[in-house]
Amino acid sequence: MAAHFSSTSPVRSIFSPIRSPLQSFLSHSGCFQKGHDCFKFRSCNFNLYSLSSAASYSIVKLSSKPFVVNPLLRKRVGIVRCATIEEIEAEKSSIEKEAKEKMEKTIETVRTNFNSIRTGRANPAMLDKVEVEYYGTPVSLKSIAQISTPDSSSLLIQPYDKSSLKAIEKAIVNSDLGMTPNNDGEVIRMSLPQLTTERRKEFSKIVAKQAEEGKVAVRNIRRDALKAYEKLEKEKKLSEDNVKDLSSDLQKLTDEYMKKIDSLFKQKEKELLTV
Repeated sequence: MAAHFSSTSPVRSIFSPIRSPLQSFLSHSGCFQKGHDCFKFRSCNFNLYSLSSAASYSIVKLSSKPFVVNPLLRKRVGIVRCATIEEIEAEKSSIEKEAKEKMEKTIETVRTNFNSIRTGRANPAMLDKVEVEYYGTPVSLKSIAQISTPDSSSLLIQPYDKSSLKAIEKAIVNSDLGMTPNNDGEVIRMSLPQLTTERRKEFSKIVAKQAEEGKVAVRNIRRDALKAYEKLEKEKKLSEDNVKDLSSDLQKLTDEYMKKIDSLFKQKEKELLTV
């Protein structure tokens, strides 16, 4: 459809830069045909802006039907934008994917925290949270040394750079591991002291607290995802029933990750209380 202009006075539009009064009235990205005094409309999505005219009224003829523009319309009155099904699906999928990724990261954080708490058996993961000041930069111990377990009650640390031995020893002493490193100039050896019953119970309480913190993080991720769905509903991109269905699916995902945290907690608690 072509739009033709009929007026004794110039019509000025702020939709796009104009070189002559007739070059712009209603425009959409990609619709302006340069060098012609008409426009072809390829989409129903456009912005409606204020118009002005020296005449009392400016008349725009769309085919055989006239469209009258009142000069009192001085302000931008709104934006017409209809999201496509593909765009809505993309937004919905993005929310779901982000929620799942964040919950997965929460599980990894809980697992790392649990591994840093020692049980009765030696485990290289106990040193995962130890950071070493290496040439002025804090780095994880496992990134600059090989950690192994010669037996069930000792750890062996072999640095890739022997000049870092003292820095590694200092980091272990300053950590909350409660172990004394033995530096022989080549490697560092550590023996795990036997855990007392009281100490095991204290560690069990710490693990329980960390598990609850993980659950709170998962609930917060669920809350943020729900808010994102509700925002789409307010924008009329999702119906109320859509949001209910998505909320139900999100709750199932939340329950799944809650069970994962419970499983990690029970496993760690069992390790701690087993003498």
